This record gives sequence, structure tokens and C-alpha cells, in this order.
Amino acid sequence: MNKSLYWIICRIAALMLVVITFTPLVMPAGTHGPALWGMPYTLWTGIIVSILLVLLTFIGTRIHPGRKNSEEQ
Repeated sequence: MNKSLYWIICRIAALMLVVITFTPLVMPAGTHGPALWGMPYTLWTGIIVSILLVLLTFIGTRIHPGRKNSEEQ
């Protein structure tokens, strides 16, 4: 598979993650449980989403189709 396809997959994954973040799956209305290590559900799911976005950003910097062109100049 080429970098262009990986780049498209990375962009779609980031967009889906952002959309899912604002759904009741991550931000349920009127609840703060269950708790994990004393942190409410919304907080630890937000931390997980942030980590996933950082990973997608790192992967995106490695597979961006324009990366090869900028290294040659």
C-alpha cells in the first residue's frame, strides 16, 4: 500500500475520533460514573481520545504524501 492510502485512512480515523468525542458515547448527559482510579468516565475517556489524537498526529507526520518532497528540497 502506498502512503496516499495510509494518509487517507489516518485522516478518516482522526475525523471519526473527533466526531465520536462529542457523542453520548464519550460525553453522556448527566452522569459522571463509572470511575477509574477516582477519575470520572468523561475525564478518562477524554484522556484516551487525546492520546489517540496525538498518535494519529505522529503517524500522519510520518506518512504525509508531501513529506518526501519537503525532504528533497
